[in-house]
Amino acid sequence: DWSVQENGITYRLFVFLRPPLGHSFRVELDTTGQLPARPSRVQVVLECICSRRQLLGDSVCFLHHSNDNLPSDQSSLLLRTLCTHSFLDMEKVTRWVQELVRSAWLLLPESHHCQLTVLPSSCSCKFHLTSTSQTNICTEIFFAVE
Repeated sequence: DWSVQENGITYRLFVFLRPPLGHSFRVELDTTGQLPARPSRVQVVLECICSRRQLLGDSVCFLHHSNDNLPSDQSSLLLRTLCTHSFLDMEKVTRWVQELVRSAWLLLPESHHCQLTVLPSSCSCKFHLTSTSQTNICTEIFFAVE
């Protein structure tokens, strides 16, 4: 979705999150056992990928190897960074994406001509770009799981 105002443009994007290899997302059901209209919590579940490891040798099964036996760089980054207990924490996801965008922005040539401002938000990422010509671009990213 996008809209044009007098001095700028606003973009609204939906980004669908996919779990990394060895993980899956499970939406918590409501009290009747049905999917809620708006999921309040998304559980991150570890899945066995031992057969993939046997075939390709390119991954470690987080389910069958304790974190003590895994090298520190191979423990579940998703669970450590973006979850609270075993649930996806959208505030952590938002902060993580904001930091990625902020870091990546500094590497782009446009960063010398436009100012990026990360706007506060706990359930979406909001960014405001202002160019030297005072054109404003506002982007809001919403997250959903597949």
